[in-house]
Parts: sequence; C-alpha cells; structure tokens
Amino acid sequence: MSEPIPSPVPAQTAVPNPHAILRQQQRTATLVSLITALLFMVLIGLVLAVILMAVKPTEQPSLVAYTGVSEKKTKVVVPKVQTNVQRKPSAPSMAASRMVVANAQAPTSIPVPEIVVEDISMDIGVGENFGAGWGDGDGFGGGGGSTFFGQSSNAERVVYVIDFSSSMKRDDRHKLMRAELTESLSKMRNGLKLGMIFFAGPAWVAGDTVKGGVITTPKGKKYKYKTTGGHAKWIHDGPKRQVPWWTIDDKEVERITGIVKTAPLNSGTVWHLPLNMALDMKPAPQMIYFMTDGLASGSSQWAEEIGKRARKMGVTINCVALMQPKAEKDLKTMAEMTGGQVTMVDAKGKRKHLK
Repeated sequence: MSEPIPSPVPAQTAVPNPHAILRQQQRTATLVSLITALLFMVLIGLVLAVILMAVKPTEQPSLVAYTGVSEKKTKVVVPKVQTNVQRKPSAPSMAASRMVVANAQAPTSIPVPEIVVEDISMDIGVGENFGAGWGDGDGFGGGGGSTFFGQSSNAERVVYVIDFSSSMKRDDRHKLMRAELTESLSKMRNGLKLGMIFFAGPAWVAGDTVKGGVITTPKGKKYKYKTTGGHAKWIHDGPKRQVPWWTIDDKEVERITGIVKTAPLNSGTVWHLPLNMALDMKPAPQMIYFMTDGLASGSSQWAEEIGKRARKMGVTINCVALMQPKAEKDLKTMAEMTGGQVTMVDAKGKRKHLK
C-alpha cells in the first residue's frame, strides 16, 4: 500500500501593523493640509494682484513752468480823457458813447502812446429869426431808409405830404422843393413802402391830374372837392381818395421822379386834408414828412387835431417850413406832439433844425 500524500499547509497572511497605518494617515493628512494652505495663499495673492491692478493710480503729469528773463518794468502813465458835452434839453436823441476800461496786470509791459483829445463842444447856435443858426449840415439823424431836408428816418412805411400851391412859384421855392424831393427819392432804400401826397386847396396822390376841384386818377376815376369860401375852406365833395403804398425800386424811383419834376402847382393852402389822407392809409404810416410854404387860417387848429390823432396812432410827423418863418409855431406844435422834428429853410436853402 502506498502511503497517503500529506496536504500542503497554507501560508500565513501578514497582519498589518496598526501603528504604521496611523502614521501613514497622519502624513497624508498633513501633506494635504499643506498643499491646501499653499493653494489658498496663492489664490489670495492672485486676487490681491487683480485688485491692485484695477485701482492703480493714474500718474499725474509733471507741470513744468518756464520763466523768461523779465526786463525792467517801465511805469506807463495813461492820460485821462475827459470829454465835456453840453446838450440842449430837447435835442434829438443821440446815442451816448461809453468807454469801458479794463485794468489787468500782464507779465510784459506794453507801451501805450500818449493821446491828447481836445474838448468837444456840441453847442448849436439857434437864432430867433433867419440868420444865426443856419447851415448846410446834414441835420438830424444818421441816415436811414428815407431823408428830406436833412431829416432822416429808418421807418419802413413813409409818406411825403408836399405843398404844391401856387405860392411855391415865389422865389422859385418849387424848384428847391423838386430838387430836394428828387434827391430824397434817389437815396431811398429798396423795399421801402412809400406814399406821396401833393396838396394845395384839394389834396391828391402824386400822378393824379387836378383841374379845379376835380382829381382824376391814372385809371380815370374822379374825386371831387369844393370850397366854401377862401383858399383854406376846401372840403371833400363825395368819396375820399385812398392813397396807395408803392414799393421802392429803381423803376419806381424813376417813375415818381418824373412826376415830381413835372407836376403843376394849384391854388389854395389846406393842411388837414392831405395829412388826414396820410393817416387814413392802410396800414398806417410810421413816418410823415410834411412840407409847406404857407400859413393858412385855421393852421393852429389843424396842428392840434392832426397832432393828437397821429400821436394816438403812433405816427411821427417831421415838418419843414420852406421860406415861411411864421409857420414855425404850428409846425413845432404838431412835431412835438408826435415826437417829430422841425426844419426851417430860408431863401438860399440854408437850414435851421429846431428842437
């Protein structure tokens, strides 16, 4: 008999040491903690770096000042300029000049030339009658859209009311009037609205024909006047003539100038009819130039009535007395009531502008 084969004995499994396992775990935990702390610090550093970059202050540029070599300052004496101006109480309005002086200290002295200004006198000689106070100057105003015997206006709507009575033949007054009116037309601003009325006893628009008391327009329409006795007693006899507005341009100036040079004179002298015709225009004028060589019965009353009406309407009336000093009082009344001017013209064409 064979002997039985003995069974192999299993190998014994090694049992780990618990102390070694604990030490291994401690080392791993320590390592993980160190790595975590290191990563956390790196993260904080990155965050701080980003913040610092975002709020990095802007460098301010350096201000460099250069100072030149200054020369010895020279004291500059500027003389005071004093102008003594005397005006009459009721003189036409004049713009007062104003001087503004600014004192500033500059790094460089600028030489100022010495200026000597003589005293200016604005006294205007005015006599009681023709003679003293007369001259050839331009008179009132500083230019504008219309002029007449030294007066001027910037008004956009202007009416000339001109005496064409028979007395204008005396001393060739009508020649002086026609020449002045022609010059006024030549200086008018284009676009200005113009009305022109001639008068004697009746009143008519420049360009109408007159025969006795009948006025005929260029289109053949007739208007009538009648007299109740005397040169100053003319009145309307029927409908009133409506005065048209003309717009000034070269062609219109040529047409009206031809009328002024050739229109005949007529008898009578009545102020209020032509002036009321001017005030009846639509729209109303802003300025009326009124010229006469006569002083008619009732002129003082007309001056008051026309002056009140024009003042209420805001219309200015400038007056010219052609070789008729007796008309001064009534013309001055009408002008003063409307804020206008009065000019007296003598036989030689010399002008005296009243205040």
